[in-house]
Amino acid sequence: MTPIAHIDPSRLVDKNRVTPIWCPGCGDYGVLQSLVRALQDLGRSPKDTVLVSGIGCSGRLPYFVDAYGFHTLHGRALPAALGVKLANPDLTVIVVGGDGDGFGIGGGHVPHIARRNVDITYLILDNGVYALTKGHSSPTTTPGQKTPSARQGEEARPLDIIGMLLAYRSSFVAAAHSNDRPTLTSVIKEGILHPGFAAVHVFSPCPTYNDIMTPDSLRLAIRNLPEDHNRHSLAAAMAAHYGTDGFLGGVIYQEEDSQPMNPHREPESESRRRFLELAARYA
Repeated sequence: MTPIAHIDPSRLVDKNRVTPIWCPGCGDYGVLQSLVRALQDLGRSPKDTVLVSGIGCSGRLPYFVDAYGFHTLHGRALPAALGVKLANPDLTVIVVGGDGDGFGIGGGHVPHIARRNVDITYLILDNGVYALTKGHSSPTTTPGQKTPSARQGEEARPLDIIGMLLAYRSSFVAAAHSNDRPTLTSVIKEGILHPGFAAVHVFSPCPTYNDIMTPDSLRLAIRNLPEDHNRHSLAAAMAAHYGTDGFLGGVIYQEEDSQPMNPHREPESESRRRFLELAARYA
């Protein structure tokens, strides 16, 4: 990738002329600003950048960025992004989706993208509800929270997104609060530069339908990782995650010598060779 000093600033990824339509105070505004800043700092150009999104409030984000965008089906952003990366490995591919899109209907795709270690960056915008459909319970809704689908209070336990990403052996796992722009911008940049699957869990409050996950409550609950945290140890990442009373901020885990999926590799195996021999024999 060409260094930023050699790129015309007018050709860097920037905000699109389309005005965002999120509610005032939505955490997605902070994600948009941090993402654009990260892409600018890294010298990414619109022609080399693709944003893929699912369905939900966060699914609108590609419309507001001056880059290629692909607004896919509900829960199918990751496999669509895999196709984009396989078709053109030189592209910077970033996936944006909510907690419901990624860990509800789309939850079955996450472990397989992680185990293949596809070189894409996945921003998970977690607001704790299905906000686009007026606030009913999502996979990360707080127990006891009253929603249109849980009138007496949510009974189910929330999914542990960071715990799941670590269990899937994702090669890069980070977290940040949408209002903490410096940390969020930093982890997005590191995720883009990481060779392999980089997942960033972003706490993005919904001011309209979630009065429990708020900017003030998150500021009290999130604890940035200490400088001596060993990000290259999966055991240390697990211990930090499960040993913290609250949520972590920063890079929680990064696999050393990460080897991403090679889209150029031609599969050669004994079984394939025998198949080709048989095909030639009976052609």
